[in-house]
Amino acid sequence: MTPVSFEVIKVEKTFGARLGRLITPHGVVHTPVFMPVGTQATVKTMTPEEVESLGAEIILSNTYHLYLRPGAEVIREAGGLHRFMNWHRPILTDSGGFQVFSLASLREVRPEGVLFRSHLDGSTHFMGPQESMAVQEALGSDIAMAFDECVAYPASYEEVEAAVERTTRWAEECLKVHKRQDQAVFGIIQGGVFPDLRRRSAQEITSLDFPGYGIGGLSVGEPKSMMYAILEELRPFLPESKPRYLMGVGSPDCLLEGVKRGIDMFDCVLPTRIARNGTVLTSRGKLVVRNAIYARDFRPLDPECDCYTCRNFTRAYIRHLIKANEVLGLRLTTIHNLYFIFRLMDRIRQAIAEDRLLEMSEEFYSRYQATEGGEENF
Repeated sequence: MTPVSFEVIKVEKTFGARLGRLITPHGVVHTPVFMPVGTQATVKTMTPEEVESLGAEIILSNTYHLYLRPGAEVIREAGGLHRFMNWHRPILTDSGGFQVFSLASLREVRPEGVLFRSHLDGSTHFMGPQESMAVQEALGSDIAMAFDECVAYPASYEEVEAAVERTTRWAEECLKVHKRQDQAVFGIIQGGVFPDLRRRSAQEITSLDFPGYGIGGLSVGEPKSMMYAILEELRPFLPESKPRYLMGVGSPDCLLEGVKRGIDMFDCVLPTRIARNGTVLTSRGKLVVRNAIYARDFRPLDPECDCYTCRNFTRAYIRHLIKANEVLGLRLTTIHNLYFIFRLMDRIRQAIAEDRLLEMSEEFYSRYQATEGGEENF
């Protein structure tokens, strides 16, 4: 019996979008769901209680970063990641594969794993399926991701094919070595932007009967239209009864389009990262509140938003905080962006439940600009 199970509650009539429940040892997650990223065992600038109050039901933490600092054994001694960071709801940990492979000149890919140098101090480390599983078991997340090879875009067919082969072999090894009974392991499908390699990877990974499946190697520089086409290509090859997780995707338009293509889970640093750069998400698109035009703008970030930030503070004040390097400014923009994404997911789930995702989508796009400049529409 797997410690994590999934049930599809409803399939929406127009796109086949799914409403579901992901049941974990630390609680139920309602899908489609967005997972904020707590790379270093924290969602930056937020307390765990604040993250939960905004609407988070599950967060993601990063195996690579926690392995390097403070170390998996420290977290094990603390009682696991939930206790270490005082987060009592579900946690998913990535495998570390994406971070290791993004090191480029600092790593060497081998058949059994990857030799890499730490971005912190240059020390040499090795990570493969066994090491990734050992670290994630020590962290004690509810869901651990199988170790995979994520290839950058663009990449040659031969490079991507080799990564698919390694990803399948490493997935098999992850299942063999993983022992923790209260932790599920999800497999990851690779294949770049090549439809035949995506189909092959999906068939190989799903044959291993993981309780859930990640779709990796997208949103790494390819056009959005190409990502959507790959999701459509993969859909018939993914089991209906298991959750589908699009890794590293979190812009509002991509969340909506992913849900339309049958995706149940998403994660991304985008909402929190752009918040720290002075950019916020609004019902009309992105707004760069640090810009000088807002120095005397006494409206909320988004007049249609009722988050704590928008109910209490103006664009002028938040811009002042950011320009003065006051951390409150970053907290306020982060609160707003997370609230915006969670409310969007609420609306999407409600639209699926009511069979009106098409109408909700048309309404969203009638106002939202995916590129910067949305502030001009207010």
